[in-house]
Amino acid sequence: MFALTSATGKLGSAVLNAILDNALISPEELVICTSSDPQDQRLKYLRNKNITIRHANFDDAASLEKGYAGCDKLFLVSTPRISMDFNDAPLWKGREAHHRVAIDAARKVGVKHIYYTSLAFGNPSKSSVMKAHIRTEAYLRELTDVKWTVIREGLYHESWPLYFGYYHALKDDERKEIVVAGDGPISWTSIRDMAFGTAKILAAPSQEWSGRTVYLSQNKTWSLQDIAGIVSKIRNKDVKLKVVSKEEYQRYYVEERQLEKASVEWWSATYDALPDGECDIKDSTLEDILRQVGKTPDPLEETIKKSLE
Repeated sequence: MFALTSATGKLGSAVLNAILDNALISPEELVICTSSDPQDQRLKYLRNKNITIRHANFDDAASLEKGYAGCDKLFLVSTPRISMDFNDAPLWKGREAHHRVAIDAARKVGVKHIYYTSLAFGNPSKSSVMKAHIRTEAYLRELTDVKWTVIREGLYHESWPLYFGYYHALKDDERKEIVVAGDGPISWTSIRDMAFGTAKILAAPSQEWSGRTVYLSQNKTWSLQDIAGIVSKIRNKDVKLKVVSKEEYQRYYVEERQLEKASVEWWSATYDALPDGECDIKDSTLEDILRQVGKTPDPLEETIKKSLE
């Protein structure tokens, strides 16, 4: 049996759909672990496929043990509760605390292989967003009673507005100048491609990926300056990129854009990683998996265009 977490999240749901759409793992072998009510209407389509659904919450270790019981594999998607990482959280106070609870619960009930979704930055990394991932990866590597695979998922195509100066308003964002605190090559990768690659890894024999850390990113890169050009072309108006110091970036988004201070400070360190090439990924794993089924990576331009239409 295979326990899957975050089945209603962006990546988790995409991985589950890739498994089902490509018949990679039998529905009867899947256990969906969710913090939502298992009877939630959003999950009805899964119940109709005879997939087991169990309640499991990072804040309740006992619920995780019940959720993972009888499973020999666990797909652990990192918790989205980023506020745990704010204010330079010390070890076991950031998101890694949730991950450790889940890992230990899985070990306690006899799970033999844990697949953990990390992020495609360097190690070590200057980005604060990686701290909890690196801590979790280190913990997994210390364990001798369970197999592990670290899947460093690429930077989502769909997350480009966040990196591009919180360009979340999309059609309604009329800024002609986008303030960022750094730039560099990024191997942007679509959730659809990553989900398919992840699903293929999960469905493969355990020994094929055990003890490995792999990046699921396409190798082509786009900088934030490239994104400015793409946005300018799509919107038929000039949108420029302005690179400033981290301190100026924080002041601008906290004082002028009224965003949460702790969140902006945490996120701003991401830009320290870009000039160092941390997100310029040279791992052919994903492209090799796609090539085997006649696929090529989705281009970033199409995702941006859909966002702005």
